[in-house]
Amino acid sequence: MNPQSPAQANKWLRLMRLDRPIGTFLLLWPTLWALWFAAEGQPSTHNLIIFILGVVVMRAAGCVINDYADRHVDGAVRRTANRPLPQGEITSTQALVLFFTLLLIALGLVLLTNAMTIMLSAGGLLLAASYPFLKRVTHLPQFGLGAAWAWAVPMAFAAEQQLLPPALWLLFIAVIFWTVAFDTYYAMVDREDDLKIGIKSTAILFGRYDLVVIVGLQLLALVALFTAGMAFARGWIYMTGLAVAALYFIRQYLQARNRDAEGCFKAFLGNHRVGMVIFIGLAADYQFGPAPL
Repeated sequence: MNPQSPAQANKWLRLMRLDRPIGTFLLLWPTLWALWFAAEGQPSTHNLIIFILGVVVMRAAGCVINDYADRHVDGAVRRTANRPLPQGEITSTQALVLFFTLLLIALGLVLLTNAMTIMLSAGGLLLAASYPFLKRVTHLPQFGLGAAWAWAVPMAFAAEQQLLPPALWLLFIAVIFWTVAFDTYYAMVDREDDLKIGIKSTAILFGRYDLVVIVGLQLLALVALFTAGMAFARGWIYMTGLAVAALYFIRQYLQARNRDAEGCFKAFLGNHRVGMVIFIGLAADYQFGPAPL
């Protein structure tokens, strides 16, 4: 048996999912896209540090409140049965204390920005706190997650420009489409368990059309990212990054085409590379691309 790392062994780190950084990366990449677009390739070190720390803290807070919301059902799902709350390693009250502590840390970070960013942070908090409970009332909780993920976009523009130019909403929409697509792959892993316990998801809603809808959402995300690139006068290097992302999307489809849990989970994990290549293309375009006319 492989020895556990300190992060895997520590119940608090497991509750915050710090032993599984994939979610942090999936939130980090669109946050970096937004900062680079907002700052025209040169975000301030001050904002860069604040937003990176904010990604880690808010993703951790989101995991804690998600596990609190699912504390009575996670034990019935194979993938989540060993989490700290269903195992009784951490009490519900302790989880809530940790959640509010993380929110206080996030508040401290946002107070280091400006008034517009602070005001927008209230919307981000509402989205992050409500998302875990949506799966009880709607088959579209993934759209709630997408909105929470995408809220980093207006906050980044507020922090860098103290303005909200209309073109940022193209990026906002792109992040929502992309998030719904990859989280549907994630939900496909648990679809049979979720049906048994009454949890709702886009994987259940889309049914046999799940892969078709995911491909459509990924295409819409690429179109929105392309249009955002045009609106912000980006060039061929950025567009090449989008083309590489499209190849990764094709690979994900091939991995998940049989709808087995392992293939769907691999497709979900592959989105880390999607976010990364888009960011590399964007950063390289600002650094090395021709100056806009």
